[in-house]
Amino acid sequence: MQRIPAETCRAQIVAVLTAWGMDPALIATTAEVMIETDLAGVDSHGISMLMDYDDSRRKGKLNLAARPRVVRENPVTALVDADAGLGHPAAVFGMELAIGKAKAAGVGVVTVRNSHHFGAAGYYAEMAAQQGLVGFVTSATRTISVVPTRAAVPVLGTNPIAFAAPAKRNRAFRLDMATSTTAANKVKVYDLQGKALPAGWVLDGKGNPVTDAAEAWDTIKNRDEGGLTPVGGTAAMASHKGYGLGMMVHILGGVLSGASFSPLRVKTQRPQDPDNLGHFFMALNPEAFRDEGEFEADLDDAIDVLHATTPADPALPVLVPGDPEAASRAARLRDGIPVPGTLVAKIRDICAGCGAQFVLA
Repeated sequence: MQRIPAETCRAQIVAVLTAWGMDPALIATTAEVMIETDLAGVDSHGISMLMDYDDSRRKGKLNLAARPRVVRENPVTALVDADAGLGHPAAVFGMELAIGKAKAAGVGVVTVRNSHHFGAAGYYAEMAAQQGLVGFVTSATRTISVVPTRAAVPVLGTNPIAFAAPAKRNRAFRLDMATSTTAANKVKVYDLQGKALPAGWVLDGKGNPVTDAAEAWDTIKNRDEGGLTPVGGTAAMASHKGYGLGMMVHILGGVLSGASFSPLRVKTQRPQDPDNLGHFFMALNPEAFRDEGEFEADLDDAIDVLHATTPADPALPVLVPGDPEAASRAARLRDGIPVPGTLVAKIRDICAGCGAQFVLA
């Protein structure tokens, strides 16, 4: 594991995207989102995604000349077409549009269709909080890995939700979560470490918990039945709640925007066809409901209570969503972003394949 400075990682992303022929302004946006995602500790959605994006590029899925554009709009809502490009520029465009509408009218709601993977949803929700607004984000997903409650086969993705709200004394509240009990990559980590999975992370086709990590990884990646569970884990532990949240995410991000539902898309999708993912962005202005500063003051009081709550283990204080990301960002700005040697080698190969300068060495 190497610790690489954030600006070096940024330079590497810029070099690759430049070699692919993306517009410099869109490259800067994409690199910013990816680096902030790594700094926040979401390693699965930052620089490590270059391999996935390169695969999509080679298949012809990605429109590297894409320009997000508004196709339908009124004072408080808009629909954006991502033009089959990477999701980061379209998502920033969409949330900036929602923010502008919220400042003018109290609320802004923007959906994006015809997009690809956009990184971590929390980045876009926090964009609103940085402007003194409440942000809410959902996204449809490409992968099919989550088994609905009572189902034998996977139908949903990990369908993320993000929510952020501004405070004054405290940092912004920032919730960024999948609607699955865990991520597929975390199962792989348990396999590599030889650790047993908690019962309820993965189920087989008969609804039984799979605790052997190697078997669970094989279930997710290679078998037609079984998969990750919705938040809650099992029916007895109320997985119907996570299942319902996962569908809510798709309804807002996918159905409302006119984007695809993965189980339907994969029946006809050719390797070169775009994924047509959909995203949902909402910004709310607290001043539409409260006098200036009252919302932030009340949220500060609530966060203070949570931070002061007696912990079960004195060594593990009670945190508020956003605290782990802030701590990770501070540590990684100081010490560098951890990048496994295997990932460095794969990025070197990407650079060799497209003629980009390799700068991670």
